[in-house]
Amino acid sequence: MSDLKVALLQSELAWENPAQNRAHFSKEIRTISSEVDLIVLPEMFTTGFTMHPEKVAETMTGKTILWLKAMAKEKNAAITGSLAIKEGAHYYNRLVFVFPNGEIQTYDKRHTFTLAGEDKAYTAGIKKLIVTYKGWKICPMVCYDLRFPVWARNAENYDILLYVANWPKPRISAWDALLKARAIENMSYCIGVNRVGVDANKNIYTGNSAVYDCLGKKISTLKPDEIKAEIVPLDKNHLVQTREKFGFLDDKDRFILNQIYF
Repeated sequence: MSDLKVALLQSELAWENPAQNRAHFSKEIRTISSEVDLIVLPEMFTTGFTMHPEKVAETMTGKTILWLKAMAKEKNAAITGSLAIKEGAHYYNRLVFVFPNGEIQTYDKRHTFTLAGEDKAYTAGIKKLIVTYKGWKICPMVCYDLRFPVWARNAENYDILLYVANWPKPRISAWDALLKARAIENMSYCIGVNRVGVDANKNIYTGNSAVYDCLGKKISTLKPDEIKAEIVPLDKNHLVQTREKFGFLDDKDRFILNQIYF
């Protein structure tokens, strides 16, 4: 069973400026000197957490999707992050998982952030996504989803729970605590990639991007406010052996998904 090398890109974001953000992340991705398997960008990495998708939303054949495919091919690595996508009359805060061969799988943020009015600007998703990649099962989610453990519950026996975020400084202690909790309760690696800097609404972000193993041990070293790409190797043998040793997932409650009301 092979390791999975994950690059966490903790970065500032230019407000509602997809071209500038694509240029910035092109540079950051190309500075990753060693081979990696997966590159993780923050939530709404092309715009920041804007509630005006009509200004910046793209389609699934737009410039950013084409850019992601090109970067994934160039680095021979999968890339994931979320952006504002328009489909028909609806806007979505959509996470895209782009494989090196250009294949794309998507997840629409389930829990839209009502405190900021995201529920009025974006349509909520209704389906979880489990990505199978290089022998790993990955469950990607977006920011506010972190607060809802039933939605993230490891009913699919996934290996990695992954969150991309624009999580602000005033509630960063919750981000730290919940990432660790989701790793422990789901006996999975838990990855959180958050932005840094200040947005146009004067929200301050400190990053605090992190990776926790299946027992809740932090295995990344990114510091708050650090603009950096950190590569973190995930050990599949450690995950499997730990699950076999303790067996906590065997005792989990069984939720019937069609009995969760939307």
